[in-house]
Amino acid sequence: MKEDFLHYLWLHKKLDVLHLKTTHHECLEIVSVGQHNHNSGPDFFNGQIRIGEQLWAGNIEIHIKSSDWFVHGHEQDSAYDNVILHVVYEHDTDIFRHDNSTIPTLELKNFIDNSLLDNYHKLFSSKKKWINCEQDFPDVDEFTLKNWQERLYFERLERKSKTIEGLLKASKNDWEAVLFKLLAKNFGLKVNGASFASVANSIEFSTVRKSSSKLEQLEALFFGQAGLLEKDSSTGYYEMLQEEYKFLKQKFQLETRGVIAVQFFRLRPPNFPTIRLSQLANLYHKEQQLFSKVISAENLSDIYSPFEVSTSPFWKTHYTFDKESKQCNKKVTKAFVDLLLINTILPIKFCYAKQKGETNDETILEIINGIAAEKNSIIDGFSQLKQKPKSALESQAFIQLKTEYCDKNKCLQCAIGNVLLTK
Repeated sequence: MKEDFLHYLWLHKKLDVLHLKTTHHECLEIVSVGQHNHNSGPDFFNGQIRIGEQLWAGNIEIHIKSSDWFVHGHEQDSAYDNVILHVVYEHDTDIFRHDNSTIPTLELKNFIDNSLLDNYHKLFSSKKKWINCEQDFPDVDEFTLKNWQERLYFERLERKSKTIEGLLKASKNDWEAVLFKLLAKNFGLKVNGASFASVANSIEFSTVRKSSSKLEQLEALFFGQAGLLEKDSSTGYYEMLQEEYKFLKQKFQLETRGVIAVQFFRLRPPNFPTIRLSQLANLYHKEQQLFSKVISAENLSDIYSPFEVSTSPFWKTHYTFDKESKQCNKKVTKAFVDLLLINTILPIKFCYAKQKGETNDETILEIINGIAAEKNSIIDGFSQLKQKPKSALESQAFIQLKTEYCDKNKCLQCAIGNVLLTK
């Protein structure tokens, strides 16, 4: 048993609250459990209890055994002077304040339903499992699952908002610049995401704005900063990009220190950095007010429209600068745009509304529910336990559930875990 289970019991009053008594056999009433403290200090602040006829207000400390008070050195810490109740699973010694008065103790083991204890031990059994509740997960009712998935998705948006807020602060509230950096990272996908982000960070967005009217300048800017224009080549296109980049580098005093080299290894040709950088350049050449468009969009078709871009003509017959290939119109695919929407556009729409003191939750939900579910190992795992997710909202919720709850054993903070504990 761990202390967080006792925190859960106290916080949610999962006790025989009508018959509580202290270890000194005094009647105990929980008036308020207090505010759960996740930092150092007592576990619950500003609780209220009634012992006999006396109402007490102060802090609550929780341990497995009473003697843990001394193991943790609380008797030497003034932060615990205002503890009015010591809640333990097993009482093995009395605890005293500095004035030698006894701190009342509630021993929980006689006030917990046995079925709750059994469910707890079953959920946290030592047997290795993909997730703790995998045996019971298929039987979770749809109402619980759907409501929890929506909350999980917005938790995920909140987490992504932290990154956006950091970028916003660094760019002095330039939302267009933040959008560019996020899009650049996600155009690089998993293999080149960090590299593309470093390229974007090496360029002032004002430089992108000033170069956006000429596609060849944007391509030269992106390819040059990515270190892809440093070889000798006899192709006219490559030489033109080199000349453009030489001009831009001098004009804007461009630096490449800190730029991470792009990778081609183990990538499918459509995901080569050359193709993705050309598509990114075409996007910003075509859409010079991209941020305004994505913020004002209220449905999927409005968001998809700006991303209907391809590469420049050279890349229709090439994947690299040196080798010609069969002609192919390398448009940005719908599946790729869906990833951009999930990882960039919807988080930035959510964060922008929050910064403005507004809410666009309904619009966000409508859009995310219209996007197909992602495919990855986490989604495969949940699909084997229950039905496959029908939308990106469900797949994003499953990713949040697995990474932030299941992998961290936070079943007591999970709606599904709560249902299974009390069934």
